[in-house]
Amino acid sequence: MKTMIVTVMGGMLMASAAFAAGEGQGVVNRRQENQQDRIVAGEKNGSLTTRESNRLERREGAIAGEVARDRAANGGHLTAQEKAQVTRQQNRTSGAIYRQKHDGQVQK
Repeated sequence: MKTMIVTVMGGMLMASAAFAAGEGQGVVNRRQENQQDRIVAGEKNGSLTTRESNRLERREGAIAGEVARDRAANGGHLTAQEKAQVTRQQNRTSGAIYRQKHDGQVQK
């Protein structure tokens, strides 16, 4: 029983350390994945036209490219300033996704 508790506690400790090390990076990645999922859902349900979804995809791709370049320049990490900039860009893109999905244009 003691061995099992020690094993579980050790696993939890390693998982929390891994989470803390990549915490900021994970937030950016999860946000990109979430917004990508929203675009795909809009395409599937017809609330985004092909043109709208392509434009949104390009915006997301530009942000992803910028994040990749920033990480490459900083040893795989983003600085606080870069994270703030990416967050602002993602906020604007999120608003654009919402507006495009609710603008009344539908896929034909």
